[in-house]
Amino acid sequence: QVQLVESGGGLVQAGGSLRLSCAASGSISRINDMGWYRQAPGKQRELVASISVDSSTNYADSLKGRFTISRDNAKNTVYLQMNSLKPEDTAVYYCTANVQIIWARRDYWGQGTQVTVSS
Repeated sequence: QVQLVESGGGLVQAGGSLRLSCAASGSISRINDMGWYRQAPGKQRELVASISVDSSTNYADSLKGRFTISRDNAKNTVYLQMNSLKPEDTAVYYCTANVQIIWARRDYWGQGTQVTVSS
């Protein structure tokens, strides 16, 4: 039905940058909110940022100023630009999208992409 495929993760040194992408595909009528979550080892999954269909954004307070979320509605893609990365940003990053298929709406998740920041 609907797939979310993330890319762009990897290993980076502290202070570096990465750009994550997440493309949605399938029988999509409309994509509403999109977002990124992350989960570090031994910790709960937490919200990183979200973006509405009209590009209103919401960020975790601790990440404001370093991370930027954006989307391309024509490509059904959401991005996360991560700057000034710190070792504590190491986690698996998951994208999510609230997808409407005809009249039904539900949340979908990507498989996750590993981000490792070395000190």
